[in-house]
Amino acid sequence: MAYRSLFLVLSSSLMVACAFAANEAPGTKNQEQVAEPFRPEAGKFPPFEKAHTYQGELTFVDHANRRGSLRVQGPGIFRSTEPNPFAILPYGMVRYQGAPGDLRDIPLGTILHVTAFLPPDPKLSSVPVLPVDNRNRDANHRRGVGVFPAENHALLVEDEPSYCQRMGLTWKLKEAESQDLQGTMTATLASNKTGEKPVEQKLNFDQATRFWRGRDCLTLTEVVAEGILPASGKKAMEGRSVLLGLTWKPTPGGVFLRYHVSDVWLDASASERAAKAQTETHKTFVRSRWVPGWVDRVEYGKFGRATVTVTLFGGMDPALYADFQKSGQAYLNGAENTLKYNESGSAGPTQMAARGPIVEVRRQPGDIPTCSSGLQVRFETDLITEGIRPTKIVRMRPASWPDVHLPREEYINGNSGNLEERFPTPAIFPKY
Repeated sequence: MAYRSLFLVLSSSLMVACAFAANEAPGTKNQEQVAEPFRPEAGKFPPFEKAHTYQGELTFVDHANRRGSLRVQGPGIFRSTEPNPFAILPYGMVRYQGAPGDLRDIPLGTILHVTAFLPPDPKLSSVPVLPVDNRNRDANHRRGVGVFPAENHALLVEDEPSYCQRMGLTWKLKEAESQDLQGTMTATLASNKTGEKPVEQKLNFDQATRFWRGRDCLTLTEVVAEGILPASGKKAMEGRSVLLGLTWKPTPGGVFLRYHVSDVWLDASASERAAKAQTETHKTFVRSRWVPGWVDRVEYGKFGRATVTVTLFGGMDPALYADFQKSGQAYLNGAENTLKYNESGSAGPTQMAARGPIVEVRRQPGDIPTCSSGLQVRFETDLITEGIRPTKIVRMRPASWPDVHLPREEYINGNSGNLEERFPTPAIFPKY
């Protein structure tokens, strides 16, 4: 399959539209498109086109709370820019190597593309809350404008391969230059859709760079031996189309910013295998943690009985949603905005869950918002709990999925109002 076809197929499958060009400075086009910062509302998926977008290096991860820090790329000196904390919205999606993922899957140093909003409720934010116009403020001459955006609650976080596949972009290698098993690639990031003239970029590679072809993972030494890259000097690459994984490392020679190539997928078979492996990793993870969603409606009965309608969040493999079947049994548990469970002591999520039969699984009509699965599940339970109320975040699983207990950092001790118990607070992030 040609890379052009591969990118277009994968792009359409995500049902996500993006509103910025790849080679613009972060925030440039967004300032034209989003005149006023947008704050999401509880129980409503925010419009993708109102998001602010930026990219940078992943420097810190707190996977249990779905947050981390990103060194945002701006007009200043990249290495001098302090990492900016971000959190993932409860319905926010992570894409890694062209497949669904979790923050725990992504290595530190990875270059990520972020689509984000202001905190929906600043009082509940798990990261520092900044002035709403912060992305337009100059952080000083060494860092510049746009590197500390107040839009730090992510709707979509994706690595370079995922971003390129969604956007219909292709990395084309023009020339490689190397010496002593390290060097640079000159490449362009070309659009398969718009026909815009691509901008040339230089990227570093070294012996840590992995080259994927079919089922094989080749070292730089093996790639040089095959003549794909030169042992020394320059070699024309004739516009070879590839997928690239990008990271950042300090670059010799006083270069302010040059991305490093962590991975090169030389053919479609190799990238498809990477996506398949990541998909299986994520499916196993979700089956142990349950699918997140929110409560649309509760129809109350007598003595604690109720029929609950839940919209499941999107961005996951279709096989997970297919396990929700009418007449099957399901478990439902309240969760925080970080997707942490509400538990008590040593009781696991199943012990504390509302349970009962699924009475209906239906697809919502019309256009499906970004980050929604479009699926609503109605189920009956004889024990409704405080955490299961309209607009509240929940997690749900079919009875066929495994019943496991979670590590202590992934749940809170009951319906605690103590922020230290719930997150802990944003005070954990350093003040530079």
